[in-house]
Amino acid sequence: MRVLVTGAGGFVGSHAVRHLLERGDEVAAIVRSPSALPRLEDVAGQVTLVEGDLASPGRWRKQVAAWHPEACVHAAWYAEPGLYLQSTKSLDGLRNSLTLLEELAGIGCTRIAMAGTCFEYDTSAGFLNEDSPVKPQTLYAACKLALSYVAGQRAAQLGVSLGWGRIFYVYGPYEDKRRLVPALTLALLRGEKFAATSGEQVRDYMHVADVAAGLASLAVAGCDGVFNICSGEPISMARFMLTVGELAGRPELIRLGERPAAAFEPPLISGDNRRLREATGWTPGRTLYDGLRATVEWWKARA
Repeated sequence: MRVLVTGAGGFVGSHAVRHLLERGDEVAAIVRSPSALPRLEDVAGQVTLVEGDLASPGRWRKQVAAWHPEACVHAAWYAEPGLYLQSTKSLDGLRNSLTLLEELAGIGCTRIAMAGTCFEYDTSAGFLNEDSPVKPQTLYAACKLALSYVAGQRAAQLGVSLGWGRIFYVYGPYEDKRRLVPALTLALLRGEKFAATSGEQVRDYMHVADVAAGLASLAVAGCDGVFNICSGEPISMARFMLTVGELAGRPELIRLGERPAAAFEPPLISGDNRRLREATGWTPGRTLYDGLRATVEWWKARA
């Protein structure tokens, strides 16, 4: 299958590219700078790179149309740690995504999967399935939810399938160093103490390769509707962090309770992934322990 990927230089998008290549699919990617793709350095030669910005379809429309994608995995969105949750750049993401939908339908691409977030839900509900109530608390989540509604309606009018993948918590190779797992791992490898919350909150983490495979499966299968992309296996953050500490060989450096919890810290966020499994045949390819072990080893090799 010929699959277009947006956000191919990002954390989830780059792993979607790798997954599709491993499947034997042909892959093209819309990228701002073909020469600056550190997450894809070893596979960039296997991908058709289309230079452009989603906000300016005139720069990439003809080249993408000539390539004739059958499906698209849309993972492009502003997600800079510490800044993205209330950033107005999410409004740009909403506009650009609707433009992308129109452009793809116009060139005959009929299978699209877009990346959403578990924070579209009312997270006070705890264990979440696709029928759980929604209540976004940030501009980022509100824009994602709005896109799921508007794009879903418009895709139906255009005769395009739209699979909306609500992604839960993610870790793995090539993650931004400011995020929890790399920040924790690298601090421990340097022999530094790591101030953490008490870790009583429970979360649903999954390796990024499995997340990307789940999102790609929605596009390849031509699925419609909302699908949780999660492990379905909740774990306390204390146990999660201590597992990373054990794998890094320095669990004693993790100082649980030294940092106050954030203002927005629901006690439980975990999801049901049955709808995704039943619709696509997708299953996670690794356990949490095996995924964390491989991730810690990946960071060790680059510390």
